[in-house]
Amino acid sequence: MSDTIGGYISENLVSVIMPTYNCANFIGETLDSVINQTYKNWEVIIIDDCSTDNTVEIVKKYMLNDKRIKYYKLDKNSGAAVARNKALDFSEGKYMAFLDSDDIWFPEKLTKQIDFMEQNRYSFTCTSYTKIDEKGNSLNHIINVKKQSGYNDILKKNPGNSTVIYNASILGKIKIPNIKKRNDYVMWLKVIRNANVLYGIDEPLASHRIRNGSLSKKKVNLVLYHWVVYRKIEKLSLLKSSYLIAYWITVTIFKLR
Repeated sequence: MSDTIGGYISENLVSVIMPTYNCANFIGETLDSVINQTYKNWEVIIIDDCSTDNTVEIVKKYMLNDKRIKYYKLDKNSGAAVARNKALDFSEGKYMAFLDSDDIWFPEKLTKQIDFMEQNRYSFTCTSYTKIDEKGNSLNHIINVKKQSGYNDILKKNPGNSTVIYNASILGKIKIPNIKKRNDYVMWLKVIRNANVLYGIDEPLASHRIRNGSLSKKKVNLVLYHWVVYRKIEKLSLLKSSYLIAYWITVTIFKLR
């Protein structure tokens, strides 16, 4: 990696990890939200999981105008976990930021979050975020974050995937098992083991898009899949796993957050 990139110190480069699959209707708006960042020292690593729509045509138009946007396509449809891991292989930044290809960032997201991390020497952070519908309309719902969270906190509340940044120069590039659901959840559980604390900025700096038929919308299935995470991946006790499943079911049914 070179010493400088675009006049910035390369060690402060932010690698934006963006897996995508059939997001042609949204990825342009997502990329615009990165391009419009007040923080300019970034690269976007897009890994296309064999989209069948015109995602590639849209991305290539952006690439013509901005060399910081990089696109790779997997040989076969493999899921978000494989796509994220592959993006990490191509990344060159000090900081790993994660952005789903249908979510959006607010313009000062990177500036505020990187400044927060640099000034306090934090290696793992997230922010609060809002929710929007498929058309980008606000759902008037803010997901707030705690100022500090540990491993047990993350077991109960997964940080918003598109708000998380970690310092790879300290923690390394942390990859995840090839699981279809909850792979982002498993990633943050792995990161917290190295970082010890997740520091939160309690200010909405991103929006998560709720789409019909999306994996994240099928709440009951996701809650049930937690059992696999707890028992097979995290290797928690039967008692603790049962308690956490009961907790997630309660939260989901009563929509406590």
